[in-house]
Parts: sequence; structure tokens; C-alpha cells
Amino acid sequence: MTEVVVATRNKGKLREFETLLTATGWTVLGLADAGISVDPEETGATFSENARQKALAYSRETALPVLADDSGLEVFALGGRPGIHSARYAGNGAGDAARIEKLLAELQNATGGRDARFVCALALARGGRLIVEAEGECRGAITDAPRGTQGFGYDPVFLFPELGRTYAELSAQEKNRVSHRARAVAALLQRLAGGIELG
Repeated sequence: MTEVVVATRNKGKLREFETLLTATGWTVLGLADAGISVDPEETGATFSENARQKALAYSRETALPVLADDSGLEVFALGGRPGIHSARYAGNGAGDAARIEKLLAELQNATGGRDARFVCALALARGGRLIVEAEGECRGAITDAPRGTQGFGYDPVFLFPELGRTYAELSAQEKNRVSHRARAVAALLQRLAGGIELG
């Protein structure tokens, strides 16, 4: 059994990774579990660059492999915003409700529809060496108002067309079958199936 540190302090995100990776036989640890208190600065221009930066930096703080993700929402009518700034869209310290409120307000004045996509970029590193990267996406649309109480972040306003519900209206099991994060993890595991040893 292999232990892997998931580089997040977001409890909702950590729960999703635990669910997605438990079947692999990996034991999932958070940054606090691994005794990591530093937080590297994210200066990348893309989700992939930020995931790579975090994986490499955190992997120098532990002997264990580190899985980092950078994910967010891109709304096409807003030129891809909030994008890599999804977590800080309404300012540092702002909560999910404030970010959603700002997003919906901006969309009221935008033209070009409400199509959007969630993106998740993953990077796995150990000892400051990049092992593998993967990316997943899920396309949908932004609703006029929040719907549902599950999930976190922008989930209440992201409509998943195939099921006709927002991410926040899906059960954890449903979301973990179709989400951008689930798709990124599946791509990562497929690449690891080639025989890369994590230790």
C-alpha cells in the first residue's frame, strides 16, 4: 500500500480525492497529516503550471509522493474568467457565496451565453521530481441562481447537462463519476498503469 499526500487544505477537495483514490490501494494524506505547513506561491499562467509548481514544491517537504491539483471554472462569455483565479475571484478570504455572487453579477452584463467548463490539472511528484501529469474537464452551463446543497465552490451554479442538475444537486457518488476531477484522476491512473513505481 502506498501513501500519497494530496496537496490541498480544502476539506471538500480532499474528501473527493480520498473517494477517487481509495480504490487504488493508496492511503490519502492531507498536507497537515504530512506535517507540511508551507504554502508555495502560485505564479503559473495555467492550471497545469500551478499544479506542477505545487507538486514539486511540496514534494521537497516530504519523502512521500505528492499529488497536487489546480482546478477552477472557466466561463466562455467572461473570456475564461474566473479561471486560475477561481479561489480568489472575490478577493482573498472571500467565501463560496461571495464568489458565486460576483460571477452571477458579471454574467448579467455579459453577452455570449452561459457555457462554461470546470478544469482540473494534476501533477504527481516525489523528491522534487515530476512523475506524471494529467488533466480533465467537464462542460456545462452557469445557472441563473444557486441550486443544491452538496459540494463546494461553484458547484451550486454549474449545471451538468447530461443529468440536468447542478454539481451541488448531485450525490457525492454521482459527482465522483462525472466530474472534471474524476476525469483527471482516471487519466492519471491510466498513465501510471504503465508501471511507474511510487514507492
